[in-house]
Amino acid sequence: MAESSSSSSSSNNNNRNGSWSWSWSSPITSIAQDHLLSILVLLPAESILSFGNTCKRFKSLSDSPSLWESLCRRDWGHLSVDAIIKSSSSSSSSSSSVLSSSSSQHNNNHLNIIPWKKLYQRVYHLDSVSCRTLSDPTPPLVIDQFQHPRPRASHSLNFLSGCLLLFGGGSDGGRHLDDTWIAYIGNDFRRISEWQMVTSGIPSGRFGHSCVVIGDSLVLFGGINDHGIRQNDTWIGQVALKETTGISLSWRLLEVGPIAPPPRGAHAGCSTDNQRMLIHGGIGLSGVRLGDTWVLDLSENLCTGTWREIVTQPSPAARSGHTLTHVGGTQTVLFGGRGLRYEVLHDVWLFDTSEGHLRWVQLLFELCNIPGGLSLPRVGHSATLILGGQLLIHGGEDTYRRRKNDFWVLDIGTRASVRMQPCTIEQRGLSGSMWRRLKSEGYKPKCRSFHRACTDRSGRYLYVFGGMVDGLLQPAEGTGLRFDGELFLVELVL
Repeated sequence: MAESSSSSSSSNNNNRNGSWSWSWSSPITSIAQDHLLSILVLLPAESILSFGNTCKRFKSLSDSPSLWESLCRRDWGHLSVDAIIKSSSSSSSSSSSVLSSSSSQHNNNHLNIIPWKKLYQRVYHLDSVSCRTLSDPTPPLVIDQFQHPRPRASHSLNFLSGCLLLFGGGSDGGRHLDDTWIAYIGNDFRRISEWQMVTSGIPSGRFGHSCVVIGDSLVLFGGINDHGIRQNDTWIGQVALKETTGISLSWRLLEVGPIAPPPRGAHAGCSTDNQRMLIHGGIGLSGVRLGDTWVLDLSENLCTGTWREIVTQPSPAARSGHTLTHVGGTQTVLFGGRGLRYEVLHDVWLFDTSEGHLRWVQLLFELCNIPGGLSLPRVGHSATLILGGQLLIHGGEDTYRRRKNDFWVLDIGTRASVRMQPCTIEQRGLSGSMWRRLKSEGYKPKCRSFHRACTDRSGRYLYVFGGMVDGLLQPAEGTGLRFDGELFLVELVL
């Protein structure tokens, strides 16, 4: 009885202290704190928050900055987190802090400077972006083609070694450009140095090609040249930063052997790891839209590569002007495009490589279940991986070639397990949370399509260049379209 009374008294005392205490005999109370942290870091964030509500001791543990930094590294990757730390430590002004100054604790220890838990929560509740132009607000009437990239569309734009790299695209007069431009950014993501043209003539002029970052290099495939001829060549671009000569980039043709995808342009492509590139669809010979999937396996030193076709059912229908974006791990997302009957699409597919199998899995959802979802179908948009493993989709055009300037987040983290559904994943209950339209603050960019976008290493800053925009209709023109040469920055509002 005495033991029972003592136990009851202890429990009542804990309750009077404002928290619920685990029974003194519970095994979890005897686990060392570092061991508990090693367990918590394996759990979903929601489970950690629930665990923290059990008592004051566990609340303090579940709020640990080191725990939430570990969760950010687990879910966002080391490169993103290291870039956040670097940008935070190199900037002392409140406008450049990771969160608002009221949310930050000014301490030399970066764990205290960056409120990791609050940052984690705000990333997954992202509801707005802020835009600002990085181009001269009063550009010259005649653009110096050696000082600034000409207006263009269907080019490529990548972020590599602290630089923006721009290649090719279509321009006025039906000319397909063969120039490569670099602008150094470094750690100051809100401004860029002047553009510098580093090469011209190699690769040959083209638009509608794919160009992806693999390690410290670029891999470029295909495209359409001045004469409408589709290409199927593969190139490697390597950047060098030298104190004496500045930035340089060299291109070389990659040896891929006798097997290669059929020539095409307006296809979608992305890298899936440091040794592999994935492409799908596009416009092939005679203007036929394609629906095939190919993987390029690269040697360790990127000296050679081997193409192989992936044939699996089901698979996305033939299309062009769509996007492929690797979202980490074993999954890549395909979205939108224009189909065989020129219809503009809104379907979402996952290319999944888990368990040693390569397969396409469709995510099913109803547009009517998504607020504003009827505007989702599009072609010529951008879909870029941002902080938190989400896709930021911008612009594009609809069936009637009406261009857009909206921003959407596609979060496939809300999906059901791919392993549970062999063919499709129906998102009846999740479609609303899978798609979110974001508010846009600050500068209002023009509606555009066939632009290109890329993020910095942190995934918080998105750079957008060029595209087709609405212009004044001239008497000799059949449409009011024009090429754009603006560069603007999109920042996630956290």
